[in-house]
Amino acid sequence: MQDYQRSFIDFMLDVGVLTFGDFTTKSGRKTPYFVNTGKYRSGSQLATLGRAYADAIERSFPEGFDCLFGPAYKGIPLVVAVSMAFAERGRNVEFCFNRKEAKDHGEGGVLIGRPLKDGDRVLIVEDVTTAGTSIRETVPVLRAAANITLAGLVVSVDRQERANDSSTRTALADVGAEFNMPTAAIVTIDEVIEHLGNRLTDADRARIAEYRAKFGGR
Repeated sequence: MQDYQRSFIDFMLDVGVLTFGDFTTKSGRKTPYFVNTGKYRSGSQLATLGRAYADAIERSFPEGFDCLFGPAYKGIPLVVAVSMAFAERGRNVEFCFNRKEAKDHGEGGVLIGRPLKDGDRVLIVEDVTTAGTSIRETVPVLRAAANITLAGLVVSVDRQERANDSSTRTALADVGAEFNMPTAAIVTIDEVIEHLGNRLTDADRARIAEYRAKFGGR
């Protein structure tokens, strides 16, 4: 693990984004840990988050993209924060995001920000991918705008679980394979567990192990 990954895990705990207990995911699964990115609520938190994404992108996609894309709604502040983090490092990175509904007045259209053009390599920035639904909704929007290349997908936390029982791969790996693009995360759940070590209770560890055995992917 890199230092930025350890710092990011501690940061998620400090701001209450990463919690342990008994939760129910959108898919209906009973999970012993939860990542709620809706808990980010201040400028300083977004600045820290943006820098962590930038670190992960520099590691996994050093020069392999032309534009960042944030799927509405949670992806919108993410791409803004990430582009500002790159600006701090002297790199001007452009971004765009989508509306949920097309605008029929003013400038019109579905996309806001950098106009996409043929040949653009677009890197999608998401929070957490559990089933890949938002990506499957996003890709047609991008491809309708221009003949773009999917440079990849980066998320904050890879839960490393299968989207459904018919797959053996993680949801993140499934999406990558479906759209023939690389994927990356700031941290994986395995890295979270490794870093926290004895800060997790025995009960938490047992529940996580049981959950991972039932729903984990590769």
